[in-house]
Amino acid sequence: MPSTPPVRLRELDLADDATALAVHRIGRASYAVEAELIGFDGIPALRESLDRLRQRPLRWLGALAGDGALAGFAAWEEEADGGVRLDRLCVDPSWFRRGVASLLLGHLLSEAAPHRTVTVTTGAANAPAVTLYERLGFVRGADFSPAPGLRMASFTRTPTRAPAG
Repeated sequence: MPSTPPVRLRELDLADDATALAVHRIGRASYAVEAELIGFDGIPALRESLDRLRQRPLRWLGALAGDGALAGFAAWEEEADGGVRLDRLCVDPSWFRRGVASLLLGHLLSEAAPHRTVTVTTGAANAPAVTLYERLGFVRGADFSPAPGLRMASFTRTPTRAPAG
């Protein structure tokens, strides 16, 4: 199996109806799997409307298959302190375990925010996500519980070197 999936990355524009619908569908499918893994079906993104999704002040990066279909996406926001908060990293379940999440997150870390601190949270029991973040150099911080029955893990990745200049 190749080390990277046969996909190409490109910025997504949620003003495009087909793109927004694909992002919404894949997000729900991906979060439904996470809900099973963590035993909590109250993940806000599972109930997020298409309109609300489009209103989010996020940057969107998609991984597109050879046929142009969306295989997964990452979305993040710029923080006032110069850092980046990864809001969501979702992969179509038919693309699980094929390197799509690693490719998207790797691009964010090396191209979009190479010299900035990146933070993310995920369900503490979401072993695939926890493993991915730790493998890519994120350090686990304190777990927290925003709702009864839900334990979240926080992660931070600080830049390995400062930009020249």
